[in-house]
Amino acid sequence: MNIEKSKNLFEEAQKFIPGGVNSPVRAFKSVGGDPLFITKGFGSKMIDADGNEYIDYIGSWGPHLFGHNPSFIKEALLKQIENGVSFGAPTEIEIRMAEIITELVPSVEMVRMVNSGTEATMSAIRAARGYTGNEKFIKFEGCYHGHADYFLIKAGSGALTLGVPTSPGVTKGNAADTLMADFNDINSVKKLITENRNEIAAIILEPIAGNMGVIPATKEFLTELRDICDSEGIVLIFDEVMTGFRVARGGAQEVLGIKPDLSTFGKIIGGGLPVGAFGGKKEIMEKIAPVGPIYQAGTLSGNPLAMAAGYAALNEIKNNENLYKTLEEKSSYLEDGMKENLNKLGKNFYLTRVGSMSCMFFTEDEVTDFTSAVKSDTKLYGRYFNEMLKQGVYLAPAQFEAMFISTAHTKEDLNQTIEAHYKSLKSLL
Repeated sequence: MNIEKSKNLFEEAQKFIPGGVNSPVRAFKSVGGDPLFITKGFGSKMIDADGNEYIDYIGSWGPHLFGHNPSFIKEALLKQIENGVSFGAPTEIEIRMAEIITELVPSVEMVRMVNSGTEATMSAIRAARGYTGNEKFIKFEGCYHGHADYFLIKAGSGALTLGVPTSPGVTKGNAADTLMADFNDINSVKKLITENRNEIAAIILEPIAGNMGVIPATKEFLTELRDICDSEGIVLIFDEVMTGFRVARGGAQEVLGIKPDLSTFGKIIGGGLPVGAFGGKKEIMEKIAPVGPIYQAGTLSGNPLAMAAGYAALNEIKNNENLYKTLEEKSSYLEDGMKENLNKLGKNFYLTRVGSMSCMFFTEDEVTDFTSAVKSDTKLYGRYFNEMLKQGVYLAPAQFEAMFISTAHTKEDLNQTIEAHYKSLKSLL
């Protein structure tokens, strides 16, 4: 496989861009080798600068539910471009977007558009703090909520201690307000609440974690979280930037049957363009400026291009009754094929899947949280990634990321992936 042009582009990029990439995971550091520079995407495929074609399971890290460049999103963008790309003033499409989000996600009564998932989560935390008057919040080790300062916190010597910064530039003051709990462990939450009574504004989590592999929260865990938040006056926030409209029409909260107070969204609601949103109970959202005292703003929030693409995607989701049935059929077919391969090879690597998000951990232990996730053999994953790449299958260049299936993936794509999976593992084990 010739990747000479990608190598040359990467050398050039490193002269002008830190690490040669605009987001760290793209650098292939955890899997070895140099990143591929992509020139084109169509349906389930991507083509790199050297003309190599790959079956893509990143899907721009989740947004491409319908594959690359679907006609209805392209048409919506072209139509909007004719009318203008940005105004800094209200547009009707913003209303339609808010309307369809509240229709598809019952817990969201009002919604504010922003420009990224990070903006959405940091704004949701600010809203919870302003609404409750409290400053501390609980997050879970292994859940990723963007790169705002108070999210880049890891537990200290134990998961129940105050957090410590995990990145230079994050202050100890920020860390002091971030409390770390263990995912799927309700007792770790109860202990933090007891030790910080009447000081906690919010609990935020990915209801289906997608940044330590794909790990769903249990129904029992979420039920108890909901009860605790109700009794303690704490705002429960679901980060559905990745899972919103991906695992179901109503997101992870539909799958798991728990309603949060606030939700954050991104990815699919932009149809592939940069976007984010946060929303939830009207009584909380009406505290946001200009109607309330909690300030939040964004010059390009509700950008008409992102809104046009996002509305096209959500409208397709709303009107396609067989969408999630189709995704489930494709995703389960791929999962079954991979499990059959593992049986043939006498391996029991932990496979996990929720809807069209899946992950294979290189460990034979059950994975339910961060501690069990990091038992996975990441070096073996790196070799597996590169073997799959050689066979034309593009996976996430990191063990602790999700694999995304789209409606554009064909039976032929899935069979080719299953075959590549078998050949790659057989050559490595």
